[in-house]
Amino acid sequence: MMSEWRTVTTPLTDGLIETLKAGDRLLLTGTVFAARDRAHERLCAMAARDETLPIDPAGQIIYYMGPSPAPPGRVIGAAGPTTSSRMDPFSEAVLKMGVRGMIGKGKRDHATRELLAWYRAVYFATFGGAGAYLAKRISDATCVTFEDLGAEAIYLLRVERFPLVVINDINGGDLYEDALQNRR
Repeated sequence: MMSEWRTVTTPLTDGLIETLKAGDRLLLTGTVFAARDRAHERLCAMAARDETLPIDPAGQIIYYMGPSPAPPGRVIGAAGPTTSSRMDPFSEAVLKMGVRGMIGKGKRDHATRELLAWYRAVYFATFGGAGAYLAKRISDATCVTFEDLGAEAIYLLRVERFPLVVINDINGGDLYEDALQNRR
């Protein structure tokens, strides 16, 4: 049975993360970083060289999204999630940096699911194909680093009642696997 929508705010605390279970539906308010493949690649390379990072990812949520240009009167254009598996090669590095949550769409690989449990972080999904709707849930979008990457730069987003579903929790719960098991 699906849970009711639960309102949560950032930052994600250890206590909150411990209560989240695969299948929980959330409305998130607070700040998240938006970053895609190229930004992940650059952050991870900097960390590997022990360079100072241009953002502090510790305790943060990363939304796998590259915004389209903002139309007149809006803070952001379409803001739908990208496929999360593209970020799987970077999962261990960003979790070591202290990231506590990831937002995207689709399944994560086995290694990433194990890393989420090990580092006590959570993977959320939001609705693919709903970029215009999700943009209405973003009240501020500021490019904070890697401006040269354009839409793949890192943005700091202020979200208001942003809809999420917990896919992978810290106890190894996996909503996608559970759904497959229930179909059999």
